[in-house]
Amino acid sequence: MDYIKQKLSLVPNKPGCYQMKNKDGVIIYVGKAKKLKNRLSSYFRGTHTGKTARLVSEITDFEYVVVGSEKESLILENNLIKQYDPKYNILLRDDKSYPYIELTDEEIPRLKIVRTLNKKNNSKLYGPYPNVTAARSTVNLLNRIYPLRKCNTMGKKPCLYYHIGECLGYCTHNVEKSKIDEMKKEIISFLKGDYSLIIKKIENDMYIESSKLNFEKAKEYKDLIDYITVTLSKQKVEIRDNTDIDVIGYYMDKDYLSIQIFFIREGKIIERYSKIVPLIDDVSEQLISYIINAYETKFVLPKELLVPEILDSTLLSSYLDIDVKIPIKGEKKKIVDMACSNAKITLTNEFEMLERDDNRTYNANLELKEALHMDKLYRIELFDNSHLFGTYSVSGMVVFKDGKKSKNDYRKFKIKVDTNDEYSMMREVIYRRYYRVLMDNLERPDLLIVDGGIGQINIAKEIIDSLNLNIKVVGLKKNDRHATEALITSDNKEIKIDKKSNLFFLLERMQDEVHNFTINYHKQIRSKGSLESVLDNVDGIGEKRKLELIKKYKTISKIKSLSLDELKEIIPLNVARNLIEFLKNY
Repeated sequence: MDYIKQKLSLVPNKPGCYQMKNKDGVIIYVGKAKKLKNRLSSYFRGTHTGKTARLVSEITDFEYVVVGSEKESLILENNLIKQYDPKYNILLRDDKSYPYIELTDEEIPRLKIVRTLNKKNNSKLYGPYPNVTAARSTVNLLNRIYPLRKCNTMGKKPCLYYHIGECLGYCTHNVEKSKIDEMKKEIISFLKGDYSLIIKKIENDMYIESSKLNFEKAKEYKDLIDYITVTLSKQKVEIRDNTDIDVIGYYMDKDYLSIQIFFIREGKIIERYSKIVPLIDDVSEQLISYIINAYETKFVLPKELLVPEILDSTLLSSYLDIDVKIPIKGEKKKIVDMACSNAKITLTNEFEMLERDDNRTYNANLELKEALHMDKLYRIELFDNSHLFGTYSVSGMVVFKDGKKSKNDYRKFKIKVDTNDEYSMMREVIYRRYYRVLMDNLERPDLLIVDGGIGQINIAKEIIDSLNLNIKVVGLKKNDRHATEALITSDNKEIKIDKKSNLFFLLERMQDEVHNFTINYHKQIRSKGSLESVLDNVDGIGEKRKLELIKKYKTISKIKSLSLDELKEIIPLNVARNLIEFLKNY
């Protein structure tokens, strides 16, 4: 601590960026400050609680960079977080991606659901949607009403959508550009929250069908109108502004920061987003960092961003290159207050569950660290194997950080040589994984868990030692009911696990996660492999045709659903007949 005090005395009170380090010299947190000395000193005085206390307990050193302005410190902070991916910054991030609807920028556009935002293309993105089901329902609705192109690449003949009136047959028919532009205009209006044009269009169709006494079809249109007005219409807000506006609200209490974002289009809240993160830094600094990360990775920037007065709107506007305002009064101030009220409600409702889950996970990870006599335990990697009588052999790896799943780090391995020898599979996958870790200087785990006994542990330990990696290896011992009852160390010692402990439930979650992840991958491989083996038995299907069918249809069930006419578009008529006949008995 004397070393820290001496170093703090030399820190200037200027804007800059700082990096906290643990005893191994690893950067565990990156932050920025208007006044570096004040901010850094705040970590080492007074009493801290929650995640801040855990962060401070790990700090043994810090570095800092003085810059010329707050914007420069914000840019540097963002770049350093991307470069080092510090463990405490990860806590403040939301790794989940959110679905958007994309209206492609093509001569004949399509509607697609996307999660990865490619901000370099000129396509129009609308959302985010709360889940992919909501996005898919909207796309299906629009595709039903508007005869847009449905195929990725246009064929030589009109497809089924043309025959049922959901496509204009762009592959063989010339469609006036004005008609396409009109459809695009109405779709964009709908996706921005103005449903009046589509409702009017459907009502007109409904009256036409009703006048023809086609009441069943008229009822379908009536149901569509009900779906739009009841399901899709969101809360109306009193903002007489058709600009795309996002609104940020926040609330902080008991070491947590609750964030709320309203997405307003055409004066309506079309969707909202909420997130609760541990409070580690100054509230305004942490909120700014979160907003920037969110709009760089998950959300499309609006024309205007409304924020509470705690934030530096000039700094945000300069960095994001959009109009950022702090409303003082009027309708826009009311909507910011509403977002803050919702942030408070969310945190109040979820606080007890969050705190309980957080403490349970932290205590379980601590129990595991102490049981294995480890100095630190942050990243754990777990492996499981799956095969079917020596075929379709795969392995899966899942990662837990501080006891929580880190899905972006999961990996799949297709075993190169089919075998029912579990030891050979383990040897191959452990070598492939950690040779890559060594060669590419990837983040190394503190602990490696294999789903097996001393034999598999020894193989994993042998590979780890041959690569000169300092990673502890343990296995999971199960009882007759396939429940975890002990940890097995590399020196064949058993560590019994109390079935009522936090550690037992953590190990159960880990075991279920790696098993399900591997089994799901095995099913995917087996499905593709089954199709491949089926096609090998059909007269007239060689390697080239087999690859075309697998690439286009992927599964047996999809090929089974095809008609003879559909199949003969990709393979000759006699071969299509052979395939249909063969599948009847499969």
